[in-house]
Amino acid sequence: MKWRFDDVLTFLEVVEAGGVTAAASRLNVSKSVISKRIADLEAALGVDLFQRSSRHLRPSDNGTAFYEHIRPLVQAINEAAERIGSRTEALQGRLRVTAPMTFGTMYLGPMIFDFAKAHPGLELALDYDDRMVELVRNGYDVGIRIGILKDSSLVARKLCTVRRVVCCSPGYARDKGLPESIAALSSHDCIDYANVHTSQLWQFQARRPGGKPAAVMLRSRIVANNGEAMRDAAIAGLGLAVLPMFLAAAPLREGRLVAALPGETPPPYAIHAVYPPTRHVPAKVRGFVDHLAKAFRPTPPWERD
Repeated sequence: MKWRFDDVLTFLEVVEAGGVTAAASRLNVSKSVISKRIADLEAALGVDLFQRSSRHLRPSDNGTAFYEHIRPLVQAINEAAERIGSRTEALQGRLRVTAPMTFGTMYLGPMIFDFAKAHPGLELALDYDDRMVELVRNGYDVGIRIGILKDSSLVARKLCTVRRVVCCSPGYARDKGLPESIAALSSHDCIDYANVHTSQLWQFQARRPGGKPAAVMLRSRIVANNGEAMRDAAIAGLGLAVLPMFLAAAPLREGRLVAALPGETPPPYAIHAVYPPTRHVPAKVRGFVDHLAKAFRPTPPWERD
């Protein structure tokens, strides 16, 4: 029995989607079709590619090895096709993008949808998640990163810089008062972000050139894994939060939040578009990143009001 290329592509989709159901949804076919393609590929190769149980489907050792060998080859085929297709300036194929949830829904969405309208031959798969995922391992073409870049192997293009501010509700400021210094934060109710260590979240720029940033370790009353939840908790009067301005700008303008420590400045975050290194950047990736970079110039949208 000979293996089929469609079966290989289906195998990659199952691994990257994390299961048959998600792969079937992405490929717009039934789960039975996915299962048959995987079974046919296993029969052709003479090995089990997955470990199966009633609850989980995980790649076997053979499946993991096959994935790691075949993914770069399929990527190279896609790049070759896109280079030929890019001669007509029409972007085609699927573009998989991962981005933080709140930033994606508040600001990236309109930019991405404008890009989709301009390129009707392109399929877009958007994955909004505040957790940082591995691009290559999970099959993404582009990722949006806010803050410190941890994976130096990726190509990064800076889109903009976002300021951060310590803020709280007017009601909290009235009832509990405002901190007079960084050290005084420890006596206040604080709201933490689960995806960033406290010492990095509550860090402040040095007042003198060459000085060390000041950081404080806090025992927070509330910890959330989403920026909107942190903002809403602060608006509800539950404590102080250090928020990026793309979340804080509107409620600060409207008076639902106030700056709680105006004399101290948290270091700003850089926002980057990142993508895997390759000899030939796919036209869809290059076009998408160029589109985002242009959309954030000359100032980010939350700073324009």
